[in-house]
Amino acid sequence: MKRALVTVCLMALASFCLKAQYDPSHFYYAGRQALSDGKYSLAIENFNILSRIDTVSPEAFFFRGIAKYNLGDLNGAERDFDLSLKRNPLYTYAYHYRAITRSRLGRYEEALEDLQEASELRPGNTGIYFSRGVTYFLSQQFDKAVEDFNSFIRKEPKESSAYLNRGASYLFLGDTTKAFNDYNKAIELNNQDPEGFVRRSRIYALQNNYDEAIADLNRAIALDPANTLAYFNRAILRYEKKDWINAIDDLNAVLKEEPGNALTLYNRALIYAQVGEYDKAVDDLDRVININPENVLAYFNRAAMFMQQGKYQQAIRDYDRAIELYPDFAKAYMNRSYAKSMTGRLSESRQDWQTAQQKVQEYKIATSTEEGYEAFADTTRKFNSLLALDADFAKKNFDNELLQYRDVDIKLKPMFQFVPREDAVGAESISTIKGKLIYEKLDNFLAALPVATQFVSAKSSQRESAATKLEPLSEQIRLGKGTQNVRFAKAMYETQASRFNNAMESYSVAIDMDGTNPFIYINRGVLQAEMTDFISSMENSVQTLTMDNTGNTTKTVVKDRASTTYDYSAAIDDMMQAASLAPDFPYVYYNLGNLYCLSDDLPTAVVNYTRALDLFPYIGEAYYNRGLVQIFLKEKEKGCIDISKAGELGIPEAYGVIKKYCTEEPKQ
Repeated sequence: MKRALVTVCLMALASFCLKAQYDPSHFYYAGRQALSDGKYSLAIENFNILSRIDTVSPEAFFFRGIAKYNLGDLNGAERDFDLSLKRNPLYTYAYHYRAITRSRLGRYEEALEDLQEASELRPGNTGIYFSRGVTYFLSQQFDKAVEDFNSFIRKEPKESSAYLNRGASYLFLGDTTKAFNDYNKAIELNNQDPEGFVRRSRIYALQNNYDEAIADLNRAIALDPANTLAYFNRAILRYEKKDWINAIDDLNAVLKEEPGNALTLYNRALIYAQVGEYDKAVDDLDRVININPENVLAYFNRAAMFMQQGKYQQAIRDYDRAIELYPDFAKAYMNRSYAKSMTGRLSESRQDWQTAQQKVQEYKIATSTEEGYEAFADTTRKFNSLLALDADFAKKNFDNELLQYRDVDIKLKPMFQFVPREDAVGAESISTIKGKLIYEKLDNFLAALPVATQFVSAKSSQRESAATKLEPLSEQIRLGKGTQNVRFAKAMYETQASRFNNAMESYSVAIDMDGTNPFIYINRGVLQAEMTDFISSMENSVQTLTMDNTGNTTKTVVKDRASTTYDYSAAIDDMMQAASLAPDFPYVYYNLGNLYCLSDDLPTAVVNYTRALDLFPYIGEAYYNRGLVQIFLKEKEKGCIDISKAGELGIPEAYGVIKKYCTEEPKQ
C-alpha cells in the first residue's frame, strides 16, 4: 500500500513537472499549424505531447483525430474522437467529426445518431445539415438527403458544393431535370470548380448529347489538367463517337497519374483491340489480371484477343479460368467450343456447345422469376463493351473489388542494432516527453565507444567509408589496445562492409573478453540473422513477412516448389542471452519478435512484441510489426489497432497499411 501511494505521488509530481516545464499552448499552436500545412504526422507528434501535459482539455485528442482522418486512419480517428468526448461529453465538434468518420466507415446509423446529438447541442450549426445530407446520400436515403441539403441551402444559398450534392441526390432519384438545374447553379456560383462541369457532363451524356458533354469535360480539364476523372469520362464519350485514338490519349493521361488504375487499363485494352493492337491489349489485360486475379471479364476478353491472333490454346486457358470463376457463363462455353474446334478437339467442342445451350435455357427460366436472376449466362449481353464510370472511380472500383497497383510489399520493420553515426555526433539526449527510452546502461555504453554510434531499427548497409574507418581500429588492435569496445566498433564497420565472417569473429572476441555486456549479444544476434538472410538471398529466397494487395500474407518462400525455412536459432540464442543480462531492456524482446517471425513461430513473436511494449509502450516499430503479424493471423481488428498506434508514434508506412487492409469501404 505504501509503495502504491509513493507511485501515485510520483505520477502526480511528474504531471506537475511536465506542466511546469512545457507550455501546452506551444504544442497546441504548433499542432494546429502543422494541420493547416498538411503535415499530419508532425501534427500528431505535437498533439501526443499535448495530450500528456494537458489531462483535461478535449482538443488534443480531437485535433489528433483530425490528423489521423486525413492520413486515412479512420479507426484511429474514431478512437481519438471517443477520447475527446470522454473528456468533454458536450464537445459538439467531436460528435460532428466522429459522425463524418463513422459515415466513411459505412456505419451510417451511428453517424446519424452522432449528428442528432450535435444538432441538439448546437441547433444553429448549418454544417451539421450538410454532413447529415452526405450521410443520408451514402446510405442511399436520397429523399432525406435532399431535405437536409434544402435546409442547408436555405441558410447558405451561395455554397456551390451543396447544389452539387443535392443534384447528385436528385440524379439517384431519377429527376435529371432538377439535377441539371442544381449543377447549373453550382457552376454559376463557382465556375472555377471543375467538379460542376464533370457532373453536368454526365447529364448531357445520359441525353446522348456527347458534344456538350465533351465541351464540359474540356472546361474541367482546362481548370484542372490533372483531373483523371474528367479524362476518363471524356475517353468514354470519345469512344462512343468512334474517336478511338483520342480516347486512348485520354486514358493514357489517367494512367500517367494513376498507373495502377485497373478500370482504365481494362478500357484501354478494349480500345486497343478495336484498332487491332492486340499485343498492347493483351499487355493491359495482363496487368488487370495481376491486380485482380478473379476478374472474369479480363480473362474473357483476353481470350478473345488470343483468338484474333490465332493463339487458341492460350484462349482456351483463359476461357477455362473464366468458367471456373463463373460456371454459368454461357458465352464463355460457346467461345471455348469454337476454340476447341479450331484445335481439333471436336468431342470437347460439342460438349461445351451443349453446356452453353443448357445454361441459356436455365438463364431464361431463372429470369422469368421475380428474383430477376442476373448471370453471365446471358448471351445477348456485350462483354467487350467499355465499362462506364461509376461513383467509385476514385477508389479504382472494378467488378466490385478494390483494386490497387501492386507496387510494394509490406515488410516488417527491421531489428534494432548499433550502427556508426556518419555525422560523428555523440548520442543525442533522450527525453521521456517525446516517448524515448531513458536507459542508463545504454547511455553509458554509447558514451564509452570509440566511434559515434546510434541504436536504430535499420538494416546494416555497405558504405564505401567503412573500409577506411576500419584501419585505425585495426591499428589499435595490432598495438595491443584492442579493448572490448574497440573490437565492437570494428565489428560494426566490418558488418557495413559485408565482411560478415570478420565481424562475427570480432564480436566473439569482444564477448570472450567480457560476457556480461548484453549489447554485444544483440548486435551479434542481428548479424547472424542478416547472414542467414544474405545466404537465402544468394539462393533468391529471401524470407520476409509480406502481404499482397488482397490482404493475403506470405511468410515462407518457394524454391523449386518446396517451402524453404532458414535456421535462426543461433541468432535467437544470442538475443535470449542479451535478455537474460538485460531483462528490462524492451528492444531485445522486439528483436526476438522479429526472429520468431522469421522462424515461423508467429504466436511467440506476438508474445515478445507484447513484452517489449509492456516494458516501454512507445516503440512504434513493435506496434507496426505486431499489427502485421496479427493481420496475417486473421486477427484483423487487433492488428489494425496496432497499426494505427504505430502511425501515431511516427511510423509513416502505417498509413499505407491502413488504407490497404484496415479501411473497409461501405457497402452501398
